[in-house]
Amino acid sequence: MKTVKDYIRTIPDFPKKGIQFRDITTLIDDADGLQLAVDTMCDLVKDLDFDVIAAAEARGFIFGAPMAYKTHKPLVLIRKKGKLPGMTVSQSYDLEYGSAEICMHTDSFKPGARVLIVDDLLATGGTIEAMIKLVKQLDGVIAGVCVLVELPALGGRQRIASYRVESAVSFDGE
Repeated sequence: MKTVKDYIRTIPDFPKKGIQFRDITTLIDDADGLQLAVDTMCDLVKDLDFDVIAAAEARGFIFGAPMAYKTHKPLVLIRKKGKLPGMTVSQSYDLEYGSAEICMHTDSFKPGARVLIVDDLLATGGTIEAMIKLVKQLDGVIAGVCVLVELPALGGRQRIASYRVESAVSFDGE
């Protein structure tokens, strides 16, 4: 029986020499792989009490939407600046080569709502940390974080250590 990790292709030296790129397209373009990934992520959080799932553009949507469907919870979209109509709150964060800004509608959930953060990858933790700050701007409570892939060597888990973090797959030094 295949594991989630078996569906993820590693591409050496991409996008630059020395990087082992974890390509999830080989997982999502296989119906069994995608179903296994979503089922695994849902199983990881089945004991969490949460009201809503918040997922980041774009690959977080791939996992957040079916998880929201499967758990019968609303899905909040966190998008890049300028992509959401209406009133939004925003949060800037640093990237490896610059910075970015993400936004969420101000009416995404009621104050006190328990929010599960979902994304495809936990690497340095910058995006997830920004998502947490964004949710807190609207007085949301972080119920936990669930990602498909974690790269522990990059230290992201330590950056968000005060929260429960679940990952379907970990690539540690491989």
